[in-house]
Amino acid sequence: MTKESKELAKYRLERAFKTLEEAKLLFDSGYINTYVNRLYYACFYAVSALLISQDKSTSKHSQLRAMLHKDYVKTGLLSNQSGRHFDLLFQSRQTGDYVDNATFNPEEVKDWLEKTRRFIEEIQKFLSANFGV
Repeated sequence: MTKESKELAKYRLERAFKTLEEAKLLFDSGYINTYVNRLYYACFYAVSALLISQDKSTSKHSQLRAMLHKDYVKTGLLSNQSGRHFDLLFQSRQTGDYVDNATFNPEEVKDWLEKTRRFIEEIQKFLSANFGV
């Protein structure tokens, strides 16, 4: 991994954690759909950092999801639980952003913040152990 790639991966991880903070503020303010959106993007940035470690990247959400599963979840480098959480956020973000009158029950999505934090931390741990990021 080049120095530039490490810096970019580090930036994406920082962005993931910052987006997670934004999500909490949105939840606390009652903006639940936007909260779900930001949780998804926090994961998107973390997975982007992960892909950089293999000199891969994509701006297409479905391709990023496929790469996450193929290269990391199915190989056991990341947990199945993380793969399922990403899928939940992927689908929920689609619903919240593109389905008219879509709403999320705050009680049903409240614990997604901590699950997303664990998802990002799992990626951070992997990158730190394998690439010093």
